[in-house]
Amino acid sequence: MKKREKILKINNRGFTLLEILIVVAIIGLIASLIVPNIVGRYEKSKEEIAKAQIEMLSSAIEAFKLDMGRYPNSLDELINGNDPNWRGPYLAKRQIPKDPWGKEYQYKHPGERSNYDLYSLGPDGQLNEKAITNWAK
Repeated sequence: MKKREKILKINNRGFTLLEILIVVAIIGLIASLIVPNIVGRYEKSKEEIAKAQIEMLSSAIEAFKLDMGRYPNSLDELINGNDPNWRGPYLAKRQIPKDPWGKEYQYKHPGERSNYDLYSLGPDGQLNEKAITNWAK
């Protein structure tokens, strides 16, 4: 009898299928509450990065205008120039950053909304309400 009691005690150490299912369900509920918030914050942080980069590029464009007396024809003029008044490069890393979605920033001079238009097409790659711009929306 003692051997049988030892075997029963050993078999009682594990979890039942019902206990495992309850734990998995609880983890699933917690994940369903947390994951949407993380994804939303990740996209919001990309928008904030794009806004900061547009501000940085706008400052570089304005510095270029102070030195040259005109706005650059392209963003590349912020890095390379052969005019005697050119005092660049106007960007510390000597490169034009890509937006957080891996696309080029769009620059137009003369702009349709101001002296120049500078914007990122945003997550969907279109100039719409999700685009990050240097003009007021």
